[in-house]
Amino acid sequence: MSDKPHFCEICGSSFEYKSNLLSHMTTHTGDKPHSCEVCGSPFAQKSYLWSHMKTHTGDKPYSCEVCGFSFAQKSTLLSHIRTHTGEKPYSCKVCGSAFSQKSALLRHLQTHTGEKPHICELCGSSFARKSDLLRHMKKHTGDKPHSCEVCGSSFAEKSTLLNHMKTHTGEKPYSCEVCGSSFAWKSHLLSHMKKHTGDKPHSCEVCGSSFAEKSTLLNHIKTHTGEKPHSCEVCGSSFARKSHLLSHMKTHTGEKEHSCEVCDSSFAEKSTLLNHMKTHTGEKPHSCEVCGASFAWKSNLLSHMNTHTGDKPHFCKVCCSSFAQKSSLWSHIKTHTGDKPYSCEMCDSSFAQKSTLLSHIKTHTGEKPYSCEVCRSSFTQKSTLYRHMKTHTRDKPHSS
Repeated sequence: MSDKPHFCEICGSSFEYKSNLLSHMTTHTGDKPHSCEVCGSPFAQKSYLWSHMKTHTGDKPYSCEVCGFSFAQKSTLLSHIRTHTGEKPYSCKVCGSAFSQKSALLRHLQTHTGEKPHICELCGSSFARKSDLLRHMKKHTGDKPHSCEVCGSSFAEKSTLLNHMKTHTGEKPYSCEVCGSSFAWKSHLLSHMKKHTGDKPHSCEVCGSSFAEKSTLLNHIKTHTGEKPHSCEVCGSSFARKSHLLSHMKTHTGEKEHSCEVCDSSFAEKSTLLNHMKTHTGEKPHSCEVCGASFAWKSNLLSHMNTHTGDKPHFCKVCCSSFAQKSSLWSHIKTHTGDKPYSCEMCDSSFAQKSTLLSHIKTHTGEKPYSCEVCRSSFTQKSTLYRHMKTHTRDKPHSS
């Protein structure tokens, strides 16, 4: 006789006890007879209700021996352990993708069926999972019940708060097996891996540019539409991306939380600090394939390439002059506005460009850092050295 004599007539599952079969049947009928007395959430099985009650009591008796994290349910601990072992026992029969959790497989299967049965009654958006709908609803209510005890930021989802906490702890548990880079979030690791594979599945229908991430494509599309939905409440400036607005806001607050350990310079953005560090290390990883010139920043290489192609994409709206680099356009515009924000503390002369001020200061200090390799003459400005070199080469480009 079978150890599991009680069979479900719908799906064929078998159970040792009839009570287990009766509990199982609620998964087919949708019946949820067990309700939480605290929040009213209904559950199909009494065991699910008991597990749920721990979310109210805070009881987490199941601890991970690897990292020390604790969980309210044993099943959650077992799923968590797979993040350490890498085990993915649940496979998709359609495309072969493997998952560490059965729930993840079930969510994945909806990408093949396209099923989105959960609909928002306010805006009509539809979702494959009820949890996604509930998360979406918080956008309408503005509810953010989960607060960070370190900085006070609040979030709609507890998972988002837990991810946010990594910005304070510096935890980066997800490592790239190719180059060793580590990341706080698994999604960032997956995005990073596309740099190694070169996979760019998301293409722009306007210009054909392709991107590794759909979010990057959506941001790119705004360069065609000119959409700038994120506005600064202080000065009214608008931005295509929220991250750009947040960066801009620091120009009003003066916040510069990222400091250089070498020279104590401080910056509003971590990316700016990382770029600044190259001025100390001398690192120039971006090289021109035409002339071999190397640059610390990729943007400088792209601007430099215009000197080979002759491309001058930046136009002055006043006089229609064109420039290879955007910075050159900004400097040129000051010739129309008369703006000279850079003043010399020694003689009160003022200049439109900081580089011109720095060159001018050398007339006071007597510094001549640019030397001729032919006759050893030295000059305060690089442009003067270039003009001098023509006396050796007999180059006279402006002769009639």
